[in-house]
Amino acid sequence: MFSTAHAFSGFSVDDVDAARTFYRDTLGLRVQDNPMGFLTLELEGGGRVLVYGKEEHTPATFTILNFPVSDLEAAVDELNSRGVQTKIYDDSEFPTDSKGIMRESEGPGIAWFRDPAGNVLAVLDEEPERSS
Repeated sequence: MFSTAHAFSGFSVDDVDAARTFYRDTLGLRVQDNPMGFLTLELEGGGRVLVYGKEEHTPATFTILNFPVSDLEAAVDELNSRGVQTKIYDDSEFPTDSKGIMRESEGPGIAWFRDPAGNVLAVLDEEPERSS
């Protein structure tokens, strides 16, 4: 019978070992090796994400994983100090500041970055400040 109780998301990478190092060591996530050679990212809120290798991987051109943070500026500074580049878009695509943070009155502040496979991830304000 169909059930949503244990649903999870997944995405591909071109190098599982590089993904393990990035998600575990650079981002600090709990990463478990799957018996099939995949990875499981265990998120603090109880969610899980499957990461699987794919020979002809094509990086996602959209955000596949979002990390809400209470202090966006501090999160970006920390990612940058770990070697993660957060200014990945040209300002004609998305108007961002020098750190790669886009601040719009319509939504949360957000900064995008890529994993080693080129997939797009983001940190964003937990509670966006809205302009009146």
